[in-house]
Amino acid sequence: MHRGESDELLVRTSKGSACGEYLRRYWQPVALTREVEDVPRVIKVLGEELVLFCDKAGRYGLVHKQCPHRRASMEFGVCEENGIRCCYHGWLFDIDGSIIEIPGQPQKIADLVKQQTRLGAYPVREYRGLIFAYLGPIEQMPEFPIYDTFEIEGQTLVPYRADYRCNWLQVLDAILDPIHTSFLHSRMSRAQFSEGMGEIGELLFYERDMSFLGANVRRVNEHVWVRVNELVLPNYTQAGAAFSADGTRAIYYGRTAFSRWVVPIDDETSTAFAWAIFGERADPAEYNTPEGPELIEQGELMDRSYDQRQRFPGDAEAVEGMGRIADQKLEHLVPSDKGIIQYRKKLRKLCRDLESGTAPAHVTDFLPNPVATYGGDTVLKIEQDAIDDGRRLIEIGEKVMHAQFDAESLSGSERVETVIDTLKSLEAGYRA
Repeated sequence: MHRGESDELLVRTSKGSACGEYLRRYWQPVALTREVEDVPRVIKVLGEELVLFCDKAGRYGLVHKQCPHRRASMEFGVCEENGIRCCYHGWLFDIDGSIIEIPGQPQKIADLVKQQTRLGAYPVREYRGLIFAYLGPIEQMPEFPIYDTFEIEGQTLVPYRADYRCNWLQVLDAILDPIHTSFLHSRMSRAQFSEGMGEIGELLFYERDMSFLGANVRRVNEHVWVRVNELVLPNYTQAGAAFSADGTRAIYYGRTAFSRWVVPIDDETSTAFAWAIFGERADPAEYNTPEGPELIEQGELMDRSYDQRQRFPGDAEAVEGMGRIADQKLEHLVPSDKGIIQYRKKLRKLCRDLESGTAPAHVTDFLPNPVATYGGDTVLKIEQDAIDDGRRLIEIGEKVMHAQFDAESLSGSERVETVIDTLKSLEAGYRA
């Protein structure tokens, strides 16, 4: 057992803080595309209030809230064909913050102000219904990562957001806590996901160049179910299906049911911006309903009565119940928390390294787009070992993981076919 360590370094994420500056070195989702209409929208991310807008040419901009002229709020600005105009004196700004027009002033003065002044702005990218922004130094802006699960043929990606009333770290921790699904989502109140998740399996944890993996290897009668949760640094997460896998039928290399980022809004609130994923290799299409993404996110609806929350707690109740900012010094960590211990340690190092002048790496430094990922499910029909089935489960789990690791350099259908062929051969080997 380990006592928790103070994570003051990680829970503080405002501009200028060690972790805040670290997170700003990566593309972060900041809104759903459908939330951006014909008027500007105030948002907060990493403790900073900003104004998000879409001009009449369809370009998205993310700018500082106050106009550099007399500090009027740009939330009351007017979206025009080529930018946003301040409501107070009509200054017009492009999406990069440069001044296009200063009406009512002598031309020489206007030209001089244009050269010397601009509205603070951040690069923005819209992708599949989410708005992403890069909030770090422009000269260090990384390549926008495209993960392989975004481009699987026949899948439907449904963007959603889930707002949490607590620090981001508490929400992020759950992805590397694969055993919690056996309790919170299965045994404590009702089966919130598939029935087989109630089985308690053997746990495997892996640290790779830019990611951490936690696998729960369960025995469900004559099947072995390897469900993989994944964290790609700093805050991108994937997991196996919520409803399509239950451990009772063979699945060869099923993929994630959500692709999700846990983003600090400020130190006491956070938001999961995500896609719920539906298709043959993800969750069933019948869950593509208005409520479906919330059920995939945390097993229950987010907005419900206190009585329902007490009787049927989900992830929100578990992590918000720790308090707005949990005191990790009071934790008592056990072997099933290995993944959490590992990734927090890595985050602390990366934040301290950045303070010392070492820029953090990005996943695209190691793997080309589309980046190979691992969140998903594999279920193989393999009989129980009468002598030591726990040992067999660990052995199978490790072989399933290495079947995917060994194909990491491949892409598209070649990778899929290679992994599936290896898994089928593995299954057949245990039957021989």
